[in-house]
Amino acid sequence: MESSILESIGQEIIGVMSPVSLCMLLVVLLVYSLSDSNPFSSSSAPIRTAANLVYLENPSDTTAQKLEGALLNALVFVILIAIVTFVLVLLYYYNFTNFLKNYMRFSAFFVLGTMGGSIFLSIIQHFSIPIDSITCFLLLFNYTIVGVLSMFSGGMPIVLRQGYMVSLGIIVATWFTKLPEWTTWVLLVALALYDLVAVLAPGGPLKLLVELASSRDEELPALVYEARPTVSHNEGNPRSTLGLLVAGVSDSGSVELQVVSNNNVRRDGAENHRSPEYTAIQVRNLENVEGERNRDEGERSPLVGHSRERYSSDSNSSEYSTVIHNRESETSVDEEMSPLVDLLGMDNEREHERRDSVVASKGIKLGLGDFVFYSVLVGRAAMYDLMTVYACYLAIISGLGCTLILLSVCHRALPALPISITLGVIFYFLTRLLMEPFVVGMATNLMMF
Repeated sequence: MESSILESIGQEIIGVMSPVSLCMLLVVLLVYSLSDSNPFSSSSAPIRTAANLVYLENPSDTTAQKLEGALLNALVFVILIAIVTFVLVLLYYYNFTNFLKNYMRFSAFFVLGTMGGSIFLSIIQHFSIPIDSITCFLLLFNYTIVGVLSMFSGGMPIVLRQGYMVSLGIIVATWFTKLPEWTTWVLLVALALYDLVAVLAPGGPLKLLVELASSRDEELPALVYEARPTVSHNEGNPRSTLGLLVAGVSDSGSVELQVVSNNNVRRDGAENHRSPEYTAIQVRNLENVEGERNRDEGERSPLVGHSRERYSSDSNSSEYSTVIHNRESETSVDEEMSPLVDLLGMDNEREHERRDSVVASKGIKLGLGDFVFYSVLVGRAAMYDLMTVYACYLAIISGLGCTLILLSVCHRALPALPISITLGVIFYFLTRLLMEPFVVGMATNLMMF
C-alpha cells in the first residue's frame, strides 16, 4: 500500500521548516535588540539601496505619495532582478560556470564580511561587549572564510553548510528591514508575483535555469538550501532486500545482470543451498538469442540498438562482464525483472519512478531568497507588535507547507514565495486592523484576560 504524501515527505517538510523558523526567529530577535542602534533603527534616516532607488520615503509625505513611490521602487527592483537573472541564465547557457561560481563566492564573502560585520559591530556596541579590534577582526575574518569554504567546497559537513546558508539569510533579511514600511510591503507583493511568473511562465528566467540545469544533470548555479532526507522511502520494505538475480537495460544502454541481497527471504536456512551474492556474472551474446525479430525491434528502439552495438563491438568474445550492484527499491526490482524486449514500456516506468522519487533522492531545495523575504515579512511585523509576528509566522509556515505538498504532487519546480507571502501580508493587516484592536479593547475593559 502506498503511503500518504504527509508520511512520505514528512521528514523533508520538517527539514525545511526548521531552518526557516530559526531564520525568522533570529531576525525578530535582531530587530528587537538593535531597535535603538544604527543602522537598523526604524527611527533613523532611511538608507539608499537598490530597493528604493526612485523614491526615498519621508514621514511627512501623504499616503498617495508613499503608495506611488513604493510602486515605483518595487517595479524598478523587480526589473533589476529580472535583468540580472537573465544575464545569469545566458552565462550558464554558454558554460561560464567558473565565472558564476566565483561570483557566488564573492557575493557570499561580501555579505558575510561587510553586512555581517556591520551587524556584528552593532551587537558589540549595543550590549557593550568588551573585545579589542584585533580579536574582532580575526573572528570576523575566520567566520567569513570558513563560510565561503563550507558553502562552495566539497568535503564539508552538510550541517555547517546549512548553518551558513541560514546565517546569510539572517544577515540580508536584517538589512532589508531597514527599508521604509510602504516600500517593504509593496516590494514583498511584487516579488511574490515575479517569483510566480519567473518559475512557472514559459520563458521565465528561473524556469529556463532549472530546465537547463536538469538537462545537464548539474546543480543549480545559485545559493540554495538543501534539506537532505534522513529516512529512506524503502526503509522497512520487505521486498526491497529480496535475493533476486535480475536482468535489464540501464539508462546508458548497457545490459546488466544484478544481484540483490536476500536476507529477508531466506531466513529459514535456505542460504546453505545457494550463495546470496555473486562476485562475477557472465552473459551470453544477445545476437544469437534474439535473432532477426529483435533486430527489427532494435531499429525501432534506440535503447536496444545502442545495447546491441555495444555487444557487437566485442564480437570476438562470447561472454561479457557487467556491473553488479544492489537495488534499493521495489519498483526497480520489478522493472529489471521485465523482459529485455519490452524496453520502451520499461523506460517509461523508470522515468515515472524517477520523477516520483526526486524528493527522496535529492532532498527539497529552497532558494536563499525565500529565507530572506520570509524573514523580512516577520521582521517588519515585529516592528509593530508581537501579535502580528505570531500571525505572520503561522501564515508563512502554512503557506510553505502547502507549497511543499504541491511540490510532491506536481513533481516540478514551484515558487515558494507566492502562497506564503500572500497569506503573511493578509494575516498581518487583518491582525493589525481587526484582531489587535479587538483583543486590546477586550483586555483593557477586563472582559478578557
